[in-house]
Formats: sequence, structure tokens, C-alpha cells
Amino acid sequence: MRARPAIRVTGWVCNSCRARQTAAKGHSLVPSRKASTAPTSNSSTTTHSTPKRGKLPSTPARTRFAPSPTGNLHLGSIRTALFNYLLARATNGQFLLRIEDTDAKRTIPGAEDQLYRDLRWAGLQWDEGPEVGGPYGPYRQSERLELYKTHVKSLLQTGQAYRCFCTSDRLDDLNRRRHEKGLSLGYDRKCLNSLSPSQAEEKAHRGEAHVIRFLSPPEWPRYNDLVYGKSQGHGAEKTKRLLVDEPVYEDAILMKSDGFPTYHWANVCDDHEMHITHVVRGSEWMASTPLHVALYNSLDWTPPAYAHVPLLVDANKQKLSKRNFNSDISRFRDQGIFPEALVNFAALLGWSHTQKRDVMDLAQLESLFDLKITKGNTIVSLDKLNFLQEQHARRRVLAGGEEFEQMIRDVAVSVLDKYGAARIMQFLASGSQKRQLRDVLAQLLKVESLHYRSPSQFAEQCALFFEPVSLKNDLEVSDVGLLHPLRVAASTLALIPEESWTRDTHLSHLRSIEASGPDESVDARTWKRELYHYLRWALLGGRQGPGIAETLEILGRGTCIARIQDANLRARELESVTTKPIIQAQGWKGDVDGKRRVDKEWKAYALRP
Repeated sequence: MRARPAIRVTGWVCNSCRARQTAAKGHSLVPSRKASTAPTSNSSTTTHSTPKRGKLPSTPARTRFAPSPTGNLHLGSIRTALFNYLLARATNGQFLLRIEDTDAKRTIPGAEDQLYRDLRWAGLQWDEGPEVGGPYGPYRQSERLELYKTHVKSLLQTGQAYRCFCTSDRLDDLNRRRHEKGLSLGYDRKCLNSLSPSQAEEKAHRGEAHVIRFLSPPEWPRYNDLVYGKSQGHGAEKTKRLLVDEPVYEDAILMKSDGFPTYHWANVCDDHEMHITHVVRGSEWMASTPLHVALYNSLDWTPPAYAHVPLLVDANKQKLSKRNFNSDISRFRDQGIFPEALVNFAALLGWSHTQKRDVMDLAQLESLFDLKITKGNTIVSLDKLNFLQEQHARRRVLAGGEEFEQMIRDVAVSVLDKYGAARIMQFLASGSQKRQLRDVLAQLLKVESLHYRSPSQFAEQCALFFEPVSLKNDLEVSDVGLLHPLRVAASTLALIPEESWTRDTHLSHLRSIEASGPDESVDARTWKRELYHYLRWALLGGRQGPGIAETLEILGRGTCIARIQDANLRARELESVTTKPIIQAQGWKGDVDGKRRVDKEWKAYALRP
């Protein structure tokens, strides 16, 4: 294999090593992989030690993510970027970003900047590339045109490429005739067979429009895929169905008539020049890989190791597309999905790990990642993303800090937008001590984080607290006679002063009520069940929410007393349908302090009509 001239790199250190504080001597970047004997054993590009892990290369991997600025990143592309990023991190290698912008007609203004924002939002910071630099730049293909022209000249000189002057009309006519005859499509090598190299050069010198085609080999080379194993070879000549005297060939175009390279040619040249050792990409590119390997072989270059990952499909096993599944990263971000949740979700789309739990942040993924990738297509289920979002919300709440504060701010915006400032201010001022919205939302998030999916969804969930409760005659008790003691028990909450209105106080108070059931005719389990059922009906209209003690604290004393009073009035209406309550108020035994004594103040309150 022909090696490139050695390049000594001094004075430049990639972001990865800088972050690990190993920047004193920089990378030991090797400009040639000549010493490699197989794609899985390419030359080392750093001097860091590699942790032992299943199905990982034994040397540091140089990987890349090479998107085109033709639209937003989607779930499939972020997974590709993530797998390349994780492989580099897992082996102490480098992760590169390259912009493939040679198709000017499809390039969307602003798409490149949005791409940078999306990757950084996901935490996938590149070590080399645009806005970062590196020893093998520039990292935009539109700035590397001379490189592609130089290498294609080498193929022209060795007869492994040729100039094609056929017009689009002639090629369309060729394909139409072959289609009518039932023949496979391709190119018939007219220009190769009818023009000598000197004649072709003369026509090109005169400025005649043409492309440069690769002279495909008789047999495509095989390669060893790190996921799918050894590929199956096939001939470069198209299989004929009816006629045997009209062969066509898969002579791919390398350089277009406008002087720009095709994807295949630029891809191979750049991966070689940037010393990429491993390429992780979607399985839809497997059909193109023999061509890429053949291009490497034509220039005596060592190809990188390829690892193709399965396609992402919907529930109907159809490939994800904008028509059946909107998977733009901007959509997830705008919905309030955490970057760590989306990255966690993307990592699980085809990667088989050995952990007992699926919940992992980026640092954990870096320490665990290997190339144990499934071969079958991966069904994308948003139920899994919702689960991971809830789990990472819980992690943020428990960790506290700025990320938790950002959650609070985001929810506050949604709450104010949904309920209006006037209603929120009324809620906060319901007690004798005015509260702050930030503190109320922090309490809500701490007890309900496992139900958090987005700011807007959580704001909707907060309706139980910020909107008046509409009580219906739907209270169910095992015996209507229990309504009176339940009303009395709920009313005793008014004995708790504002300064003691905390979760711990309520827990103690509720335990004392549980232990002081109305009388011996009602068993403790039934009394406890009916007590909490009544309080949930009174405070939240019977709907699900946090625990009763937490609900009391979050609602605040003023709101709770008002709701209990309304509920008691409604309960008295229901109670009137019975003629003989099973107990009387005089039989109530209070135990506020948990010592089973009758509290005079409580008893006096209980005896009120």
C-alpha cells in the first residue's frame, strides 16, 4: 500500500485531550495507516491507554460525522453521530466533524449553524472540525476541491478512471432502451471504448462538458463489516436478462461536469486524508461500501473499518421518513425533551448493552459503549423516550443545581402561559404568608418528577393545584355513616398554624388521625382507606396526584382550608340521606400528639355542627 508523506503535528491539541488535561505533548497523530494489515487493526492515533471492553478496537479510533447542510438533524443522524462519538471516547480516540456541502443546490442557508447547535445541545462536541480547527482541515468539502482533483488525476494516469462526454439525453435514451428490452441499467463505456486517453484529454482541454468515471473492477472487493460480518462480492458488470451482447457497467461518476466531486469520491478522499480509522454509518450505505473499498484499493490506500448500524423503522416496520415520523432534533428540543434523555434513547436504538438498567447519561455511555450492535432493523417507540425523559427528570431533581433551576423556569413559563398571572398570584396569596411560584413548582417537581415529560405537559398536570376543584356528587364511602367523622377529621387540619404547615407536620397529624379511628366498630384499615380517599376528593376532586401530606404543603393552608370547607358542605348533603349515623361526634377520640389523649381544642372543634 502506498503511504502518504509523514506529517509532524506540533502545537495543536484536540478538544478531547484538552478536556482530559493531557495537552502537554498533544496527539501523536499518525499520517499513514500503511502498517495496518486489516481494517480492525489500524495504526494508533493517540498514546492514551484503551480500556478493555467487548467488541472494541484495540487501538484508539478516529471517527467522523459528516452531515450535509441540507436540513435539520434527525433521530437517525444523531444516532450515527453518537455512535461515532462514543467509539472515539471509549477508545481514547478523536471524533471529527466534517461538512459535506458539495451539493450547492440542496444546501439550505443556516442549516450548518443549526447543525452545530444541535450537536452541542446533545453534548456531542467534536475534537476536530469547523469552529474548532485541526491538523487536517479545512473541514468543509467545498474548500477541498483541489484535493479531489489531484487524486482523480492519479486515477486517470493509471487508467483506473476515464472521461465521459455523453450527454444526459444520450444516457436517458440508453436507459430507456435497455428498460424496454428488459435489461438492467448502467453505462456501456462508450467513451472509454471510442476515445483514447489523449483524445479525451484534448476534448477536455477544449472545455467540452464531461464527467470523470471510475473504471470499476471485474469483481467488487469484499470487506469485513464489524456488525454484519464478511460481505458478499459480486461482479461490476451488470447481470443481463435477455441479451448477452449489450453489457453495462457500474462505473460510478467521481467528478461531475461542474468540477465538484460526487459523494462517493469526496467521502473516500477525505476519510483517507483525515486518517479516519472507523466509519460507523447506517446500513443503507452497505451497498456503496464495495465501491468505496475499490476506490481505496485503486490508490493503494488502506480502507477504514466499517460498522453499519440497522435502519430505524416505525411500528409498521417502514423506514422513518418525514411523511410517517417527524424525528427532527429541533422538534424534540422544542418539546422540552432533555438532551441526556434523547441521547440515552438514541444509544439504545440498536446497541446491546449488559447493564440491568437502560437509564444512562452521556458519561456513562462513554464508559460502557462497545460495538455490540444488533443486525435487525430497530423499531422506534416514543414510549421508551417518555420513560427515559421521566427518569432523567428525576435525576435532575435529585441532583439540584442549574439544570433543576432551568426545569423550574421552563415550567413557570408554561404555567403562567396556561393559567395567567392573575390566577397564579391569587393562588400564591391564598394564605397569610405569600409564597413564591419558584418554590411551589420546586415542590411539585420533587414529588412528581417521575411524571414529567415536558414543561407544557407538566403545566397541564398542575391544573389540580392552580384551578378550582369542581366537586361532583361522586364521593364513594363504604358506609355513609362515616361521612360525619371524615368531615370532622378533615376539619382538624385548620388547627395547624401557617408556620407549621409542612409535609412533616401533616404526616404526623395524619398518623394520629389514623390511630384514633371513630370507634371500635370500624377497623383500622377501612378507616385509613376512607380517610385518605375523602381528603383526596376534598383537595383534588378525587384525581391522582402527590401524596396527601405533600398535596397539603404544596396547596398551602389557605387553599386547603377553603377546599375542605367546600367539600364538607357537599359531604353534609350526602350525609343527610342516612337517618342514623353509625357514630356521633361525641364519640370522636382525638390524638393530635400521637399519645391517644383527648385534646380539648380538637374536641371542641369536633363538636361544632
